[in-house]
Formats: sequence, structure tokens, C-alpha cells
Amino acid sequence: MLYVIYMEDGPRSAEIRSVTRDIHLAYLEEHRDILVLGGALLAEDGKTRIGSMLVLNVPNRKAAETFSENEPFRRAGLFTSVRITRMRRGQWNPAAAPKTAEGN
Repeated sequence: MLYVIYMEDGPRSAEIRSVTRDIHLAYLEEHRDILVLGGALLAEDGKTRIGSMLVLNVPNRKAAETFSENEPFRRAGLFTSVRITRMRRGQWNPAAAPKTAEGN
């Protein structure tokens, strides 16, 4: 089942992110078998981080919640809000995805 985890940054997010970035990336790598898509949420300037979004393929909501609760950014208090929502895969077109992380 697919779950979207939508997280909005809180105060001191840049500081918290810089201290926990390596642990966060290691955690995502450790769970790459369930991580469908993930990335930073950005302000319209394309640079300012305002949160994060992950799409997981897990057996149930409890698995999504457990993943989220143990995610290093969340454990460090980076986010003011976290929403976990089940989704159904509709359109699937990887060819339309940008070739770079910057969206090019």
C-alpha cells in the first residue's frame, strides 16, 4: 500500500537539518526497499526548504507510522506537522519525471 508522509518544517529547521542530515540519508538508504519517492518541499523561490515529502510502499498504516516516528529528522524535532495519508496509484509515468533533483 502506498502512503504519503507530508512534513512541514518548524523553527530552527536549517540548524536541525544540518546536524541530522547524514543520519537522515542513511535511514532513507536503509529503507530504500520501501521508499518510492522522496524529497524536499520548497518555497516558490526553488531554494528555501519548507518541509519534506515521502511516498512509501508498506503493508499497512502502522508500518508507515513506525517508519515516520523513527525518521531522524522527525525524531530531532524538525517538523511542526506530519500527515500520513494512504493513496492509490493512479497515473504512473516515470518518463515524465525530471532528470535532475532540481527539476530539469
